Amino acid sequence: MGNRADDEGTDVEIYRRALTDTIHADTPTGAPEQLLALLDQLGFERNTLRPADDEGPTYIWHEAPGHLSQREQKRLATRAVPALLTAGYAVGIPDYLFDRAIYRRAVAATRAQRATPASPSPAATGRPRRSPG
Repeated sequence: MGNRADDEGTDVEIYRRALTDTIHADTPTGAPEQLLALLDQLGFERNTLRPADDEGPTYIWHEAPGHLSQREQKRLATRAVPALLTAGYAVGIPDYLFDRAIYRRAVAATRAQRATPASPSPAATGRPRRSPG
């Protein structure tokens, strides 16, 4: 059972599900628990679909909480990107979900959180790959 992360070759693909207002964060089939837990910590809700006959892979995806407004969901998606990049994951997010100002604030917060007096924070990991859409 494929998904956008499998199709794009990324660790996380963040997008709005077609014909819905739901923002998804797909991870590749068999993604490590560490990545799934990070998405949980970032505010996405984990969903799991197991095959009825226990044959085949379990499909796991994350969604922005449904009680959030579309604006809050977009903010959640954009704020997640720096944390995912800092953790070493490849992330895809389309322009329609990416807010440059929110991203910059999230990068600054990530840097401040990682900074200690004894060891300065490393340089930013750069901008995410953005998919058309």
